[in-house]
Amino acid sequence: MPFYAQQGYVEINFDVFVSYLQTGTCGQFYVNNHTPVTLQGLPEKGCLLFAHGAGAGQASDFMRQFATLAARAGIQLMTFDFRYMQRMNSEGRRRPPTKISQLVTEMSDWYASLIAAVDVPVWVGGKSMGGRVASLVAAQRQVPGVIVAGYPFHPPRSPDRLRLAHWNQVSAPSLIVQGERDPFGRRDEVATYTLPANVHIEWLATGDHDFKPMRASGLRQEELIQQATRKAADFMLAHPRSNGR
Repeated sequence: MPFYAQQGYVEINFDVFVSYLQTGTCGQFYVNNHTPVTLQGLPEKGCLLFAHGAGAGQASDFMRQFATLAARAGIQLMTFDFRYMQRMNSEGRRRPPTKISQLVTEMSDWYASLIAAVDVPVWVGGKSMGGRVASLVAAQRQVPGVIVAGYPFHPPRSPDRLRLAHWNQVSAPSLIVQGERDPFGRRDEVATYTLPANVHIEWLATGDHDFKPMRASGLRQEELIQQATRKAADFMLAHPRSNGR
């Protein structure tokens, strides 16, 4: 825990975390000595368990901005670090993610613990790889809904290696917010894909994978992230459902 203690995470047990979740107590917590979680906002529009991307954890600039703006939009947001990211942070050196099936298990186990303890519907989602993991969780179990920021439809420069097959097993309302210039799936590419009717895509003008706009657009990254969180909040409000158990 030393790394997270230095970052201001408070060590608590799961029951205390659940009480904080229910009362809207925000902060950074190290739960049951193995899960670093940041909790922000109140569930006015919904509650969302949101996973990070492959190369940067919940403390990245994008994740921090997304969490802050999502909370302002009425979403209670929980971010966390996968175990490989915890190790990367503790060792101070980069390492690749563990295999996707292991990440799905980690997120699914954490999600199962949450929904067994709280009554509020908990959606799943994530940034890039985290969004892919969340959608795979949703393909395996019932969830109220899915929110993805920048889905990796394919690796950059490998448009034939599509990551779409499991979406036919996702029955929950799902929103993908995508930058028009995203190298993991540009607007013109995604227009050729066949996705289930429950999967909705919202586009951010001139945005890339991190929602950074072209300089000539006159927009700022924060503005596109704000657009994304507002779209997410509106989508969650429009699709109220009971918790997936």
